[in-house]
Amino acid sequence: MAGWSRRGFLGLAVGAGLTAGCGPEARKLVGRGLPEDLEPPKGPVEVPLRLANRLGFGPRPGDLGRIEKLGHAGFVTEQVAADHEEPLHLRMKARSLEIDQFQPADLEGWPEEYVIRQLQQRALLFAIYSPNQLRERMVDLWTNHFNIYARKGRAMYRVSKDQTEVIRQNALGSFPQMVKTSAKSPAMLGYLDNTVNRKGVPNENYARELMELHTLGVDGGYTQTDVQEVARCFTGWSIENRFMHAKGQFRFDPDSHDEGAKTVLGQTIPAGGGIEDGERVLEILTTHPSCARFVAGKIVRCFLGDERLPWTDRLAEIYLLTGGRIAAMLVPLLESTDLLDGPPIVKRPFDFLVSLLRAVDADTDAGAGLQAHLDKMGQPLHQWPMPDGYPDQAGAWTGSLLARWNFALALTHGQVPGTHVDFDALGRRTPVRDLIPASRPAKDVEDDRDHLALLAMSPDFQWR
Repeated sequence: MAGWSRRGFLGLAVGAGLTAGCGPEARKLVGRGLPEDLEPPKGPVEVPLRLANRLGFGPRPGDLGRIEKLGHAGFVTEQVAADHEEPLHLRMKARSLEIDQFQPADLEGWPEEYVIRQLQQRALLFAIYSPNQLRERMVDLWTNHFNIYARKGRAMYRVSKDQTEVIRQNALGSFPQMVKTSAKSPAMLGYLDNTVNRKGVPNENYARELMELHTLGVDGGYTQTDVQEVARCFTGWSIENRFMHAKGQFRFDPDSHDEGAKTVLGQTIPAGGGIEDGERVLEILTTHPSCARFVAGKIVRCFLGDERLPWTDRLAEIYLLTGGRIAAMLVPLLESTDLLDGPPIVKRPFDFLVSLLRAVDADTDAGAGLQAHLDKMGQPLHQWPMPDGYPDQAGAWTGSLLARWNFALALTHGQVPGTHVDFDALGRRTPVRDLIPASRPAKDVEDDRDHLALLAMSPDFQWR
């Protein structure tokens, strides 16, 4: 098959050989074993379940009891630190993905579906298996915040590097740094047409989305004139394509840059600044109070479901005081009782699929068989064509219910290619029917798999 490397094939073969059909000791060797303690919480399940669902993508078997022992603040501290070593089986599966073994320019010409499948595999594998669940929750948030449509132009070959260097490296770190890294990301520059932004014929696409979607928000106080001036500041920010140069990297072309003076949000940027014009714009935007409030609102909506709360003002203050440190904003919000008492938030298809796989401790390659179900639910990863990312409103996903039910049935009855659930092994450790906590257990259903499928279809499991 085109695109397979010897190293990738061997890595996949070793991982499969160590996990497929093996006993519990072999599974533990690669980090696929269940925790020793699968005791459920001794108190009410609602608190640890809410924490697992909000900070991450739901509990694996044994997680609720462990979270109860850590306590609310203890679990938040653990997840904000995000210093758990990734399990060996996850590292092996991730290393078998060739999109991370080559530079974007070297991937060009590979089959589009092959590359996109691997992009989705990586996102799914880390969300399902990483113990650093808060980091994965934030990766999902920022991936949609800085959305790039992989099927536009050559974006699909560049998204992998963007995910690593822009999103993952900054997911719990500095928001201004994430914006600055994104501004020099070839994936973003190509997607939002800054590659054709030149002096005399400025293209406003990146400038507009930088302010509207990345920093200030649509009501952030900028004008059309600001859009035009920001576009001038970013003329010449492009992608390297010259002969005998490392193609596909960020390049500033001084010959294409507008060297005239500009004014952005009332601040003068002197003539002759070169690449520093754009860097000055990024500083102006990421230190602006509107940016602080916009980012705070995004975080509050992600964890509480509604940004029209006092928390938005509080987190905006923390943003300005700390220079946009994401972890500093998260801690007080995640430790609050509002996180526990707030109304439920709808699970988007990605969230639903991952939470169900985690609940039954599924062993999956996250390949085409799994992705076909995510596609039918309406959320194929990296394929939202608009720059605003997949919607988070409940009304946007009501049409995905039948596809969700079909996935629940297929998973619990072993009909998802590349994905396996060992219900016999689970049943020896914990009651299978308890894998999905439910306020209304299914009645008169004798088969454990049918019971789990019905719980996954229930209204309760559609929310986090």
